[in-house]
Amino acid sequence: MSQPPARPLRDATALILTRGSGSCLRVFLVERSPALKFFGGYWAFPGGTVDDIDRRACDPDDLAARYRAAARELMEETGVFVSALCGRLSRNERDSFRRQWLSLEQGPSKESTKAAALHDRWRNFIDAATDPTFAFRSIVRLTTPEFAPVRYRTLFLHLETPEGEQPEVIPGELAQGRMVEPRVMLEEWRRGKVYIAPPALFLLELLQDGDLAEFAARAAVEGGRLEDGALHPVRFSPGIFVAPLKTPTLPPATTTNCLLVGEREVYVVDPATPDASDQLRLSEKMRECQAAGRRFRGILLTHHHSDHVGAVRSVARRFGLRVFAHEQTLRRLDHDLPIGGELKDGDAVELGDAPDGEPDWKLEVKHTPGHAPGHLCFVETRYRAVIAGDLISTVSSIIIDPPDGHLSTYLQSLRRMLDERITLLYPAHGPAARDGPAILRRCLAHREERQCKLIAALASGPRTIEELLPIVYDDTDPSMFPYAARSLLAGLQKLFEEGRADSREERWRLLGI
Repeated sequence: MSQPPARPLRDATALILTRGSGSCLRVFLVERSPALKFFGGYWAFPGGTVDDIDRRACDPDDLAARYRAAARELMEETGVFVSALCGRLSRNERDSFRRQWLSLEQGPSKESTKAAALHDRWRNFIDAATDPTFAFRSIVRLTTPEFAPVRYRTLFLHLETPEGEQPEVIPGELAQGRMVEPRVMLEEWRRGKVYIAPPALFLLELLQDGDLAEFAARAAVEGGRLEDGALHPVRFSPGIFVAPLKTPTLPPATTTNCLLVGEREVYVVDPATPDASDQLRLSEKMRECQAAGRRFRGILLTHHHSDHVGAVRSVARRFGLRVFAHEQTLRRLDHDLPIGGELKDGDAVELGDAPDGEPDWKLEVKHTPGHAPGHLCFVETRYRAVIAGDLISTVSSIIIDPPDGHLSTYLQSLRRMLDERITLLYPAHGPAARDGPAILRRCLAHREERQCKLIAALASGPRTIEELLPIVYDDTDPSMFPYAARSLLAGLQKLFEEGRADSREERWRLLGI
């Protein structure tokens, strides 16, 4: 199956706003509103996308627009004005300008005459500046991996907080802000007290010694490695590294997440890719882990589908690892793989000490069939994050494909995991979801809504699956109908099992009406 084209990239900037140096270095971080789709509830650097107001037709490249976007985002999100603007407005005038700007940008009057006048005033401020870089120092460009539904090409810029400026967040898209020591923030993250967006986490770790020159040099080196194909440092919670790898999965997904779980004792969950270049990227990351003193203990599988096991043989051979999975998964794998043992519901996989030093860290094994008979989820016991496999996707709905797929069983598995005490949820396809229970509830509601549409469509008379598809899946691209037809069949079978529908000559009808 051919892969869909890569998602377009949006240009963005992020501001590493610091004060002091060395052991006295502080950096300003903002907590994004939990309601935001992109990193909602995470701490990050201030910033945002490059907008039309930041672009000029005469720009020789995109850097000028990015610098202007950085100055604007700095004003919007922190109230800090770059030095070139500070002398032109009093503190009270700057505060008034910012509040007007936010009220118009975040309200229904964004396209009003008043907003246009405010935009023109901002452009005049910016265009009058003699330094087109506004004293920003370019640090690194990072690109969102392909597993995300929205991808950004972000330029991270450093700025020493201008004299007399005090960053302040006005609640709205942002919940709060902190000028904080990087080490303090990282410790809070390891203790499970805060969520930090992966790019910010990556840069905070480089910045924690307080040496800005060394930070810039290391960021440039690491950024170069990523541009050359190294796996991005994607970690949404401590002790779990996410490697989105190319797989022949179902659209709109293009990748499947392989996860490296553990601090010193590490398991590889779902080595997914059959692609030789991505297998090499995964191996290089694993070698890097070994060089840092980490020991790989085995391979864990959520289930047997081909987009989850493409690199099992390669990883097992290269690193001398055995495979652990549910018995019904092991039965469907190649017989010559090195099998370590069966995993049953209620088993626990030992991980040693957690990232914050707490002992007796484990992965709890949960049997969650429905998408596949041997499907497993793994809940780590320190932070209660769940590795959900194909129980949930954050880029699309999970297809329930009979006979392996069974809708009633799948719904039971969703409810079972909703009853577990979980926090963050790692799907096989897409970024992690910060609020695991919320996404499980949304999935259950979506399945119930789909079932109601199916019943309503059948209420008007018997129909074939082909006739039902454009009615029940009226919100779905017709190119996806061959896949939707499998889930539709699963829904019809559920009604049949409940004694609410049957079929004659390929036409399905409701019973009792």
